[in-house]
Amino acid sequence: MHRAWPSPHEPAASVYAVGVATVQLGCRGSHGEPTEPVFDASDRRAVPAHPQSQAGSTADAADGHRGFGTSRKSPGHTIYPYLLDGFKLTAANQVWSTDITYCPLRQGFMYLVAIIDWYSRYVLSWVLSNTLDTGFCLTALDQALAHAQPAIFNTDQGSQFTSQDFTARLQAHQIRISMDGKGRALDNVFVERLWRSVKYECLYLRDFDTVPELRQGLTEYFTFYNHQRLHQALGYRTPHAVHFA
Repeated sequence: MHRAWPSPHEPAASVYAVGVATVQLGCRGSHGEPTEPVFDASDRRAVPAHPQSQAGSTADAADGHRGFGTSRKSPGHTIYPYLLDGFKLTAANQVWSTDITYCPLRQGFMYLVAIIDWYSRYVLSWVLSNTLDTGFCLTALDQALAHAQPAIFNTDQGSQFTSQDFTARLQAHQIRISMDGKGRALDNVFVERLWRSVKYECLYLRDFDTVPELRQGLTEYFTFYNHQRLHQALGYRTPHAVHFA
């Protein structure tokens, strides 16, 4: 069965098994065995809130993780072409992609990187950090590659993903590199939709105080997302069911 990735104008295609109550439980309760995220003890302190993060935070909240400067180009880094225009998805592990967003706390915020499979929407790995260095992105990549690898890996043009360390890791596994066009966030539409789900179904419902609380909440949510949350685009199946079919 061929499945093309959605047009930019297609509405988010996902449904909940039992409505909002299930979504809230998915963030608060435990649904199966989570994939344990890598979490550095040094990352237990959040990034302090600053005036820029306070101003316009509501407007940024829906999709605006880029307002927090998570995607910054680095002069001199190689930018690879976008390979996925018209690409037909037929199986898991054809295309993976990644991105960084922010997770608000009562006092400050943390950065979150995740890697997702395009075909199944399965979240392969995620890592929290209080800095935007390349290291936590490499940790997420290594965690995902420990289980499988894609034919193509898509990112934005942020310096973490265009760095020699990150691209060399992909090339060492003979993975083709694809990068979003400048100003074309919808080139990475599945990750953008994931961030929206994480924020509206977990982060904004919980109002986390501390980094350990955030980590636990995300562990519960991603377990719910992978194992319990039904997607219309997946034939009302879960990402786990599709990915490991």
